[in-house]
Amino acid sequence: MKAALRVLAVACSVVATLAAPHTASAAPAPKIYHVAPQGQGHACTQSAPCSLTAARDKVRESPAEETDRDLRVQLASGTYRLDTPLTLGAADSGSPDHTVTWTAEPGARPVLSGGRVINGWRPAADGRWTATVPDGITPRQLFVDGVRAVRARGQSCPASVCHTTKTGMTGAVASGVASWADPTAAEAVIRVRWRNYHCRIATVDADLITFAQPCWTNSASGTDRTGPAWDTTAVDSSRYPGVSYFENAPELLDTPGEFAWDPKTRTVTYLPRPGEDMRRAAVETPATEHLVVLDGAHDIRLSGLAFSYAAYDQPNTDEGYAGTQAGLTLTGATGPTDHAGRYYAKPSAAVTVRGGHHVTIDDSAFSRLGGAGVILEAGTQDSTVTRSAFTDLSSGAVYVGDTEPAPPADLTGLRNTVSYNTISRTGVEYTDSVGIWAGYEAELTVDHNSLDHLPYSGISVGWGWNQPEARTSVLRDNAITGNRITDVMLVAYGQHDGGAIYTQGSQPGSVISGNYINRSAYGNTERDGNGIYLDEQSSHFRVRGNVITRVGYKWVSNWAGYGIDNLATGNWTDTDTPALSGTGSAMTDNHVTLDRLPDEALRVAEAAGARPGAEAVEQLRPDLARSGTATQSSTDGTAAASRATDGDTTTDSGTASEPGAWWQVDLGSVRHVGQVEIWNGASTATADFDVLIARTADFTGATTVHVTGRALRPTLVDTDTEGRYVRIQRTGTGRVALAQVAVHP
Repeated sequence: MKAALRVLAVACSVVATLAAPHTASAAPAPKIYHVAPQGQGHACTQSAPCSLTAARDKVRESPAEETDRDLRVQLASGTYRLDTPLTLGAADSGSPDHTVTWTAEPGARPVLSGGRVINGWRPAADGRWTATVPDGITPRQLFVDGVRAVRARGQSCPASVCHTTKTGMTGAVASGVASWADPTAAEAVIRVRWRNYHCRIATVDADLITFAQPCWTNSASGTDRTGPAWDTTAVDSSRYPGVSYFENAPELLDTPGEFAWDPKTRTVTYLPRPGEDMRRAAVETPATEHLVVLDGAHDIRLSGLAFSYAAYDQPNTDEGYAGTQAGLTLTGATGPTDHAGRYYAKPSAAVTVRGGHHVTIDDSAFSRLGGAGVILEAGTQDSTVTRSAFTDLSSGAVYVGDTEPAPPADLTGLRNTVSYNTISRTGVEYTDSVGIWAGYEAELTVDHNSLDHLPYSGISVGWGWNQPEARTSVLRDNAITGNRITDVMLVAYGQHDGGAIYTQGSQPGSVISGNYINRSAYGNTERDGNGIYLDEQSSHFRVRGNVITRVGYKWVSNWAGYGIDNLATGNWTDTDTPALSGTGSAMTDNHVTLDRLPDEALRVAEAAGARPGAEAVEQLRPDLARSGTATQSSTDGTAAASRATDGDTTTDSGTASEPGAWWQVDLGSVRHVGQVEIWNGASTATADFDVLIARTADFTGATTVHVTGRALRPTLVDTDTEGRYVRIQRTGTGRVALAQVAVHP
């Protein structure tokens, strides 16, 4: 109840703050300073606008008689190109009685940009175009007429070929790397479950590849700096599947929309997409790493601004990108064994707030970024990111807090809010990043955000895994409420073991409620894509009143015995799950195995997100198999034949291994069958099988659809036919292992 009342109070205070921040109705009109992209004046008036830094100096020098009213810096339309960030500190701040606001002129669309235009494109061989890049710029990302290009990439290289060790990997010959003119500008991109790595090639000697240091050491096992459990997802672990792809070599440039950067000749080469004219195209690359930095600032508001083309420089260095989780990386060449997180680095962001108080970022747009959108860190308190849009970011949208479990009071994140934002297509380059991340925070509110189309988890709160420090940290009274999270943990990006909402650590007084989650890890091959994932040491959570549908595995997961006192109650979902683990944890009064969402659930789902009532809710489809009778050719002795019809995606209905093994359901009468959903087994996946639909039990005249390869979670087979019997049958020898089969009319 305490957390719920606090959420309501925060929501009301956000609205009040946006309407009249720190001002009373009788307060004098704000003092306004006018800024323009080419402003050269010193008066900062509408007729003689000034630059951003001149306006900052005006605010800093404001006479004492003006500090009883708000100060407003208004930006005219246009692009403000920044070679260095706009820095705001205590001297540029307001007070509890007046706010300093940086905002757009009425009707204006100002853009703060860290981009550099690349001109002088000239035709090269094979339809390519090339341009010389000015000194000091490394084009890691390229945008052509505002559309992100892709660094030229090759095919995957399996672990059996690109075999890794603590010093490098084999596979230079088979992958083609050994034949490249200069492989040292290229990188290996590797995904191991929730981790993502980007390490530059240092040398190639016959079939051996070595990589820049310390990137490779921090990516391999045995660093003794992240805890032994992490080594199971290092690049040389048993879980390492191979190199996802090598990128940034001219020899890989074969698909329209790709580019390659050559640091020795300082040229970038691009293969245009159909319709692009490089003689007229506007081409930009992120170059300035931070656009706005608020360091020790307070009572400041950034409103109605756009932020684009900010860079993220670390991946270009020998540090590379040794991902740990959620877009954070392990950095530094040396250091003692560390279990608290002091060697983890967040990505760079367009806007960074360090030690800020009462900072508001609202109604702003973040796009085409080489890193993240906003970071609130180093003891930022009572600050808000709200009603803003984040799209096409290389990393995550919003990062709140730090990785130190027991910081001093002045470095503790408190009472921060992330609300009513829309977040889409983030993590484009660093696919282990999440939409909204929070580390060790207290009284955090993540409320009514809409997150869509993300490669890994949507919202992640907490840090520390199995480290002892995570048991008694500053984490407490956090609220994740009313968010809409759709199409996350996207299969194409190959990141696993996450969830739409993900937590770590003991968080007394914390609540996850009123969220709508649809399609998390939907269509995956792994059984670890969750809805709400109470991971390592997550304790004392109340998970209530959420709507969770079409999830690749568990709608709620609390697998670890040391995750204690978690309660899931009053939630709606289309699947079933095992009971929660941990002392004092329980599931009560949940509405499970639904094939239609009731009106109450629909109301909860419709109210979620940044635009309540304006975003569609995907209704569940009736499942004819639920009331049918299931049989199978044989049993492996571990599961009942009916299990694949009961909506439980966490267990198997399994046959013995035999020629033509089958599972089937009798619908009871001839029905229209429009689509069959096949969910692969929780322990063994069915592969290479037929879906047969027939009117009679002998399957005479059956409609047959063949599926090649492994079943997914789920594989969808459109049929549009009539039948009473639906069978899943192996076309060779092996087992049929299914978690669920749904038959839709």
